[in-house]
Amino acid sequence: MNDPFVCARCAAKGPTCCELTPGCEDLCFPISKYERERILECAPDLGGFVLQPNTAIFIENLLRLFPDQRRTVRELFPLGGTHYRLALDEFGKCLFLGPEGCRIPQEARPYYCRLFPFWTSENGQISILEVAGCLAQQENKTAGKLLKSLDVSLVKARKIHEKLRIAWGFDSPPE
Repeated sequence: MNDPFVCARCAAKGPTCCELTPGCEDLCFPISKYERERILECAPDLGGFVLQPNTAIFIENLLRLFPDQRRTVRELFPLGGTHYRLALDEFGKCLFLGPEGCRIPQEARPYYCRLFPFWTSENGQISILEVAGCLAQQENKTAGKLLKSLDVSLVKARKIHEKLRIAWGFDSPPE
């Protein structure tokens, strides 16, 4: 059953997928220009973005997400280049994370956030990125239940992933 409050309950319990261990900012996903503009239109006063260097750790993390796109990842995010990411507080929490969950309207959230904890492979298979402490994953032990709980269909997940790929500069996935 759809649980629109599971992420808010998780945020109140903490820690969430919206937090990183301080010093692990290299693992934070990039935010495209389009995503930044969309967030600023809907939530201009909530927080910001950080210009982050493309480190070897950052690139390696992207290569795990796009294993069949090694050349493209390195072209889009060259070592020594930069990318934007969401800003974090001194404890590693996303500045857009409030006590009741994300303060960015759903339609304006970064694609990665909207897709998480799901990921789509190059062949269209949906997988779940396991997250310690994720209340939705703890309460929904199967992929089907997790999809329903987060109100995400396979079609919706694939569409969000395609939008993410385009926003980040990748070609659309093959049909």
